[in-house]
Amino acid sequence: MTRRSLIAGAAAAAAVPAVAAGPGPLVGRQRWDVIVVGAGVFGAWTAKRLLEAGRRVLLLDAWGPAHARASSGGESRMTRSAYGADAVYTRMAVESLPEWRRLSDAAGLPIFQPTGVLFFFQRVESFLEETIQAHRRLGLPTELFDAATMRRRFPQIDFAGVEAGLFEPDFGVLLARRAVQSLVAEFVRAGGEYRQVAVRPPTAAHALEQVVSAEGVPLSADHFVFACGPWLGRLFPDLLGSRIFPTRQEVFFFAPPPGADDFASARLPAWADYNDGDIYYGFPDLEGRGFKIAHDAHGPPLDPDVGDRTPSAGALADVRTYMARRFPALVRSPLSEARVCQYENSSNGDLLIDFHPQWANTLLVGAGSGHGFKHGPAVGRYAADLLLGTHARAESRFSLETKEAVQARAVH
Repeated sequence: MTRRSLIAGAAAAAAVPAVAAGPGPLVGRQRWDVIVVGAGVFGAWTAKRLLEAGRRVLLLDAWGPAHARASSGGESRMTRSAYGADAVYTRMAVESLPEWRRLSDAAGLPIFQPTGVLFFFQRVESFLEETIQAHRRLGLPTELFDAATMRRRFPQIDFAGVEAGLFEPDFGVLLARRAVQSLVAEFVRAGGEYRQVAVRPPTAAHALEQVVSAEGVPLSADHFVFACGPWLGRLFPDLLGSRIFPTRQEVFFFAPPPGADDFASARLPAWADYNDGDIYYGFPDLEGRGFKIAHDAHGPPLDPDVGDRTPSAGALADVRTYMARRFPALVRSPLSEARVCQYENSSNGDLLIDFHPQWANTLLVGAGSGHGFKHGPAVGRYAADLLLGTHARAESRFSLETKEAVQARAVH
């Protein structure tokens, strides 16, 4: 390795900011305006919004921002505004995109990759028609494709049996771990406090006055936000243990053919095959990680602490079978990486952003349900406004009372 390459490598590493843990030991004598528990995408954006509103904010996470088991961890997430009749999520995705672009521009390495997003369908579904209607109302530059156009634009994909597609040129891919770590570093630079601290399940008779660290240190605040992903059910077992469903989800990366650029982001967008509601999705080869693919079907339940995260032969065979149908050039490609993560689902796929039923100063934020990451900036703004009492109208779909104890996903 040359001196020049060593310097270049060091510069690239320095471009992803380290998150400072905070000065000195964390003691219980201090008091904050807000303590946010959970430094994933929802917690980090909420903490940032509260800080911008002039509040003194402490952000906590047991393992660190976007750690390996977090729902906000991993390499990449799709950002798209195709949601059928669920226009609330279309609006949130559109609202969030400029914030992702800003964070990407401010970071030393790209966070938002403007690959475009292609959603394709075996027939003209109501999901497609309702998406187009929502996008037209918002003035989005979404394009409607027939099969011939898609075959011409994206010859890497076999569109046999496909009738229509929609292409979102403004959207693309978010580099998830890098995004959350950069955001928390930005939060700290702006005056927020971050600590790697685990907390015990909170208890209180009326309003919550403190959380207690695993080491027994009480941490006091006027308000609290719990944005703990699949651990929400652990911290609030009676309230959320039966209403948050962590499921095992497997993603795979395959090495494209050597020397070929057909699967690079300049030629292949992020994509999703509606597949009669049994969705497969994936990304082009980003930063040399390989072609990413996953099956969107909910997997079996997963314990976020001790669940087995060994990729399964069955899931690998499933995506290879799918690739043979839609991406024939990759049918013999070697597997370069596999990862087991989780969705933290609500009963129907709607987000949870609501107050604790006994503690009016405590907000619960979660249930990303496999599609929530892209909405991080909008979730943070909504949650902060709700906590500060400045939101004009609460969204009933995000309420705790709509979260059932039986899974029946309706949001895709």
